[in-house]
Amino acid sequence: MTSSLLIRPPVPEDYAAWKPLWDGYNAFYGREGPSALADEITQATWQRFFDAYEPVHALVAERDGQLVGLTHYLFHRSTTRLEPTCYLQDLFTLPSERGRGVGRQLISGVYERVKLAGGHRVYWQTHVTNTAGRTLYDKVATHDGFIVYGTLV
Repeated sequence: MTSSLLIRPPVPEDYAAWKPLWDGYNAFYGREGPSALADEITQATWQRFFDAYEPVHALVAERDGQLVGLTHYLFHRSTTRLEPTCYLQDLFTLPSERGRGVGRQLISGVYERVKLAGGHRVYWQTHVTNTAGRTLYDKVATHDGFIVYGTLV
């Protein structure tokens, strides 16, 4: 029997359970060891979730009292819309939870919050090699065909 999954905003007491998920997400994208994010970035990211003036938000997935997934998203203005647009920045589930609907439910949770905020658009990016993620994303969204460019300045 599969236990139920709860999608909810984090609370400050979740930090110790959120941090390993955050570290796992960053490791997936090569940010570990010498290239790991500075602790001050992790601390600032966590604090943003609880600051009403920040556009950055989070949801966590909880199963049987354990956090098993996270997503971070932010709202921003757009030159092509009046309502807020949502960028789903981070999505991660424990490897043991993959294929059990956690990612899909986290994405659905973001969709719900976007609708509540009066928005209609959610977008995100992933690495071309993220085959497992892309399998899910192809089911819950449409690839718009855009190529993302970026650089540090």
